[in-house]
Amino acid sequence: MIAADYPFLDLMWTMIVFFVWIMWFWLLFTVFADIFRRHDLSGWGKTGWLIFTILLPFLGVFVYLITQNAGMTERNVERARGQKAQFDQYVRQTAESGGATAEIERAKSLLDSGAITQSEFDVIKQKALA
Repeated sequence: MIAADYPFLDLMWTMIVFFVWIMWFWLLFTVFADIFRRHDLSGWGKTGWLIFTILLPFLGVFVYLITQNAGMTERNVERARGQKAQFDQYVRQTAESGGATAEIERAKSLLDSGAITQSEFDVIKQKALA
């Protein structure tokens, strides 16, 4: 049996090593993403940080996190605020227009009054539902 040859503590150690390995790659990708998203850093600065983190990965990532922590936090907060503002604007725009139902109702009233034809109504309905 395979389970008899692989004791519980070895299994736990393997899980810990695997977890740390995944966390390391997550941290590395986070640093790379932050380097590429920065607008305040020149191309040479980005290249320097990338070379540093590729040639000396542990030291490079840890030095970047120590020296750029405040900037990373500010950039993440600003990006979250921007995404929230876009979402809020979308919700406001959708709520004001009444959505697809209100647009179809307006088109139906135009159709009933004779201002548009049935084919124009169908086009408006398809656009509203898309």
